[in-house]
Amino acid sequence: MKTKKIALLFTLFLIISSLSIINSCRERDDTVSCFPDSVISVQLNLSLPQYYELQTVGGWIYIAEQQSGTRGLIVVRTTSGFKVYDRNAPHLCPDADTTLEVKNGTAVYCPKDGAEWILITGQPSKVAKTAPKTYGYNYANNILSIYN
Repeated sequence: MKTKKIALLFTLFLIISSLSIINSCRERDDTVSCFPDSVISVQLNLSLPQYYELQTVGGWIYIAEQQSGTRGLIVVRTTSGFKVYDRNAPHLCPDADTTLEVKNGTAVYCPKDGAEWILITGQPSKVAKTAPKTYGYNYANNILSIYN
């Protein structure tokens, strides 16, 4: 009898644990599934005047070139290199006012719900719990190559 109770409790525990894991994954999948998937392939010659802001730490620019995503990119110079953020809000499905913006030169901001992230690190600071989507890069000979 005692063995049956233990087996029943263990089975119940497994079912509840499985449901919790499935639901937490589903929330993340919903965000990913509505997030636009596009090819990112951009090369920036940082010697050119339009990229002057990227010469100093904390400097940032918007990139809206071909193959820079559906809404463009935000490129930020950090102490250890660069951060490249997608301008689609990571926590909301794309809408008319979910394009991320830089606010006061220190934060990434979502006009739809007021979510904010620290510009240099991408860490959430208001509303959202998910960091902006970032992309990889190579930096050599003053050429910044951004890719996914």
